[in-house]
Amino acid sequence: MAIIETEASLHEAHRDNHTHRDVNGGWLRPAVFGAMDGLVSNLALMTGVAGGSVTQHTIVITGLAGLAAGAFSMAAGEYTSVASQRELVQAELEVERTELRKHPADEMEELAELYESRGVEPALAREVARQLSHDPEQALEIHAREELGIDPDDLPSPTVAAGSSFVSFALGALLPVLPYLLGATTLWPALLLALVGLFGCGALVARVTARSWWYSGLRQLVLGGVAAALTYGLGAAFGAAV
Repeated sequence: MAIIETEASLHEAHRDNHTHRDVNGGWLRPAVFGAMDGLVSNLALMTGVAGGSVTQHTIVITGLAGLAAGAFSMAAGEYTSVASQRELVQAELEVERTELRKHPADEMEELAELYESRGVEPALAREVARQLSHDPEQALEIHAREELGIDPDDLPSPTVAAGSSFVSFALGALLPVLPYLLGATTLWPALLLALVGLFGCGALVARVTARSWWYSGLRQLVLGGVAAALTYGLGAAFGAAV
């Protein structure tokens, strides 16, 4: 009895610890990319304009315009990209569905050969393929996973990708503008807040990746800082020339 209870506890512990993060959903990549892009691009835009010795009002208008334009551009781009990818996958699924309907025996043999190539005995591989092929939708799902490497029931949503990108970009792009909206009169508060935000975003991303929080945070801070410094220098150079 104790052995059974121990095995049950081990099974329960394995089940609780053997969970995976969502690596196939349509929200993480556009959300992360949007926040980082919003912070870096709007910070660089504002520092570039500030390097040209313009007025505070011009910097604020530039930051707000960059926020709006970038958020809509990111959302539109993500929607089009994910929708096109989804349509391509659905077209390939339709090809596979047609093959399953017209040539079921050939498709079943193809599945059996796939299992054989992975070490399953030929007779068992054919029996497994035969049983799995009874249900056309189940057969389609299995062929899609094995041949195309996709899950027909877990395709990314264009709307989710666009919404995540829009909101995250807007939030990221807002950070460099926020100090000015709260009364700041120099670039330094905006720069410091944006760099802290970059470090924080990088550290947050580390929670869903294998990287350490300080490495991810410093990487984003350095990249954003370099972009801001370069655009400030360009703004100063072009401002002096004009």
